[in-house]
Amino acid sequence: MKLTESTIRTFKPVKYFKENSDRINSLSYSSNGETLISSSDDDQMVTYDCSSGTPKRTLNSKKYGVNLIQFTHSPTTAIHASTKIDDTIRYLSLHDNKYIRYFQSHTKKVVSLCMSPIDDTFLSGSMDSTIRLWDLRSPNCHGVMHVSGRPTAAFDPEGLIFAAGINSESVKLYDLRSFDKGPFATFKLGMETSGCILD
Repeated sequence: MKLTESTIRTFKPVKYFKENSDRINSLSYSSNGETLISSSDDDQMVTYDCSSGTPKRTLNSKKYGVNLIQFTHSPTTAIHASTKIDDTIRYLSLHDNKYIRYFQSHTKKVVSLCMSPIDDTFLSGSMDSTIRLWDLRSPNCHGVMHVSGRPTAAFDPEGLIFAAGINSESVKLYDLRSFDKGPFATFKLGMETSGCILD
């Protein structure tokens, strides 16, 4: 089926889930596509069975809050940003609802999280104007980039390049193996002009 605007308008919801009492702030699929997880402003995470279309389990994070939920490569673990107490990123076992590790370096709200598609590294972006590189196996930050504004970051499908968006003004591409040397390409965003600068 070719997806066009008129085709999409014919789509209708087949099921509604009302497990949460407040706004859903993020969604993530497990890598095997069998489970969906949601995080909400009511400080709850809900997992759903994608085959049966039913809720599986509700987990609470009343103390820390939860935002930007992301499955790791395992369908039984996830990372998420905190909305209370501090700006720590938390690595959670969904099996027993216990935290495995904490990632502490950001000093303001975390606004972006992205898992690598190939290994245990992930990127975080914060209102403290930094993008940080992490590994699930270590609580220490493996790299930091200082940016001028609100950042967002994402890996390419091969996990070798990541893109950093800054304040809706530009997108910069970095080689993960040498990101400390700066971007190898920059895309300027604007209403009237756009272009690519190869650095």
